[in-house]
Amino acid sequence: MKVRRIVANIETPDIAAAIRFYQDVLGLDVLMDLGWIATYGSDQEMQVQVSFMAQGGSGTPVPDLSIEVDDVDAALDAMSAAGFAIEYGPADEPWGVRRFYVRDPFDRLVNILSHQ
Repeated sequence: MKVRRIVANIETPDIAAAIRFYQDVLGLDVLMDLGWIATYGSDQEMQVQVSFMAQGGSGTPVPDLSIEVDDVDAALDAMSAAGFAIEYGPADEPWGVRRFYVRDPFDRLVNILSHQ
């Protein structure tokens, strides 16, 4: 048996609120939309990972999601321009990532990062 995919499920009564954050700013595609569920993703191959954390690193809270991007500074600019408040960073962390925290429309803490 081999795990093929891991999906984060976020409960919300307003599924359309995901569009601006996940599609417009982060550039994810709508892979499925059945009205009661909308799934965002990419056709690019990605690693499957699940992290279990006692803290978020550098004294930060544990984020609900971590999203790796190819250009964290461009993501930071796009989030700021879209009006999303940055809660931490940008920071160059001692374990080799550059990252920032932002809240999505569902009040989930999202860690946006890139490896340096």
